[in-house]
Amino acid sequence: MVPGRFPPALRPALAALAALVALAFAAIALALPQHVDNPHGRFKEDCQTCHVASSWKEVRVGKKFDHAKFGFPLSGAHAAADCMGCHTTLDFSQSKTACASCHQDPHRGELGTDCARCHGARSFIDRAPMVRQHQLTSFPLTGVHAALDCESCHRPAAQGQMQFVGTQAACVSCHLGQYQSAKSPDHVAGGFPTDCQACHGTISWSTASFDHNTTRFPLTGAHASVACAKCHGDGVYAGKSTDCYSCHQSNYSGASNPPHTPASFPTSTPGCTGCHNTTAWQPSTFNHNNTPFPLTGAHPAVACTGCHNASTWAVPGNDCSSCHMADYNGTTNPKHDPGGFPIQGCACHNTSTWAGATNFDHAGAGFPLTGLHATPPRQCTDCHASGYVATSPACISCHQNSSPGYATGPPAHDATNFPPANCTTCHAAAAQSYTSWAGGTFPNHTWFPITTGNHNVPCMSCHTSNSNLTLYSCSVACHTQGLQGHDPVTNSCGTFSLSTVPTMCYCCHRTGRAG
Repeated sequence: MVPGRFPPALRPALAALAALVALAFAAIALALPQHVDNPHGRFKEDCQTCHVASSWKEVRVGKKFDHAKFGFPLSGAHAAADCMGCHTTLDFSQSKTACASCHQDPHRGELGTDCARCHGARSFIDRAPMVRQHQLTSFPLTGVHAALDCESCHRPAAQGQMQFVGTQAACVSCHLGQYQSAKSPDHVAGGFPTDCQACHGTISWSTASFDHNTTRFPLTGAHASVACAKCHGDGVYAGKSTDCYSCHQSNYSGASNPPHTPASFPTSTPGCTGCHNTTAWQPSTFNHNNTPFPLTGAHPAVACTGCHNASTWAVPGNDCSSCHMADYNGTTNPKHDPGGFPIQGCACHNTSTWAGATNFDHAGAGFPLTGLHATPPRQCTDCHASGYVATSPACISCHQNSSPGYATGPPAHDATNFPPANCTTCHAAAAQSYTSWAGGTFPNHTWFPITTGNHNVPCMSCHTSNSNLTLYSCSVACHTQGLQGHDPVTNSCGTFSLSTVPTMCYCCHRTGRAG
């Protein structure tokens, strides 16, 4: 039977029957065990670890629960945090352990995801690990830098502008304002370098100390206690002149003993330090030995004005005559000016005293004094009667008329035409020792060689007159008496008469024997 086709009178009864059947099935369903899905997803721990029987919603996490075995130990502030502070859903398996999953990354990913490098679990803003990590960078935190807030240097910037990574470590990148506003001294006007560490430390910006010894002008003596403005009052620091004159011009101009300006004393530092030091401008000491004219002998005791003009302090020449011209002109033994003595050098004198000159090196003049030439009482005027300059070294210049001498002989050299320029031909020993003019020996009889025997006789034995002997025939020159008995003589050489013997002696006679 089709329900819709039931007679109308039965329809209410059928509807009531259907309701009873539905209620019966509902009762049966309630009586059966219910299946409930795990709200914690794959988390399979015992429910009693967190829940109690009195109320399902009351959660009490037991002490036996080990959060660390799930990869995230609860330490520091995490141990006191509410579970739902990290577990935003009941499905604990979906929770993440990365710090950024709970904590907003203020570094915007520039420093990576390993927050533990700088932060600890005790507090997210714990400075100790942050400072320690900063020491590993190119800019370790020292002094007040260690107490500064991060944003003092890492100023907030737009995403992608690298607020933390690549921050400039140069002082001026943070302290440009202090550099530009500094007035004592004025950093900008003075051309100060932006390498602030030369003067400033990390303890305090206002407490600066500059080590002048690291510059090309170390501070010594009185300079070390002079205020900076004393030298840098003009505001010039970079490229400041290091010459003494740049600060001591007034001292230079006011100096009168000696007067620096009229004397054109040098104004460069090497010139000033020749007399002055950094301890005090006065007193000054000048070391003359550092000049081309060292002071020796009597010179160190002479007052400066003894050589230098007192008003101009002009530097005299190095020649002795620049100070000793009066001594030069007044010297009489010998007279220097008439004698033509050079006014440069004064080689006979020393610096101990002008008088008593004994230092003339005659050998250096090309004529060494030996023998009688050097024996007292020989006087300089014996040879230099007419002067000293260009005196001839030829023997005859002194020995023309001496006794013995060239003109007086013996033999009379001028009468026999001996060459006056060749005295040493015969007087070699005398020329070497200058001990005696006499005793000359003629070394080579060109026309009549001297051989052994009776011909080794004094010159005057054959040269009986002052005339030059040109004949050397034995009988005529020296052996006239030997001709007796030779007219006529006949031997192996032939027959000799008085007319032929004088030229034929050598046929029978030899110079080495008599007869």
